[in-house]
Amino acid sequence: MINLLLCGNYKVFDGALTELISITNKTKEDVTCYIFTMDVSRIKPEYTPITDFQIEFLNKVVKSKNPNNNVIKIDVTSLYEKEFGKCKNETAYCTPYTLLRLLADLVENIPDKLLYLDIDMMVAKDISNLYNIGISNYEYAAVREKYGSKIIRPDYVNAGMLLLNMKKIKETKLLEKARNLIKTRKLLFADQDAIYWSTTKKLLLPRIYNEQSKFNKKDTVICHFCKRLLLYPYPRIENFKQWQIEEVHKVLRCYSFEEDLNEYVEWKKQYLENEQEGEKIDA
Repeated sequence: MINLLLCGNYKVFDGALTELISITNKTKEDVTCYIFTMDVSRIKPEYTPITDFQIEFLNKVVKSKNPNNNVIKIDVTSLYEKEFGKCKNETAYCTPYTLLRLLADLVENIPDKLLYLDIDMMVAKDISNLYNIGISNYEYAAVREKYGSKIIRPDYVNAGMLLLNMKKIKETKLLEKARNLIKTRKLLFADQDAIYWSTTKKLLLPRIYNEQSKFNKKDTVICHFCKRLLLYPYPRIENFKQWQIEEVHKVLRCYSFEEDLNEYVEWKKQYLENEQEGEKIDA
């Protein structure tokens, strides 16, 4: 069994759908995906939880690949408000949903091993080899941050992929220390900084498990559609996500996930049709 963790609100549906399609298309082991979500519409109206309808649809998709696959919604609104409500980093560089992974040790029945993935990732190969890496002596395994490892510290990590040893994390209080940093210090990269500076012992993995810039490499296992510096035809920062298929093709020149994205288009049509039917019934 592979246990995944994703985080976000109702707007992450396209990311979750594309990512889970790519994972379950290539991974033979059973997959359980926990999705942490919350309602903080007090900050922005769109900061509402991923819906039960969206979770049901994601379950339909992953179970079409393997009936033992599962998607589980966990609303952590009360935990978030208790730990981070109106804190220094609530309006950090990303949404407050990036902080939700820092609550994993407080959520009941979370497995001892957990693979956290950002919502803007696609899987190119079976992730079983990654998940089964031995981390019993480490709090987590991660990949160096492409830019941060050059300008912050050589071992600075990108927190978009974290293979978490929850048992060890509870022993060392990694996430508790990270939460304290979030509450007491304004951090440039919020959750990522908090994790890095609270770490006791981590395992650094090859970039194939969190490729942050090159999209068509044959050995890539996980491709991360994060912000990146593009030099051609002029230097600029771009932030296109995998479900923005036209930009992925024309700007990023990525064609590594054609089967997954074609399937996403078909599932998304079905989702929209079902959503419209639901609205008619409610009316």
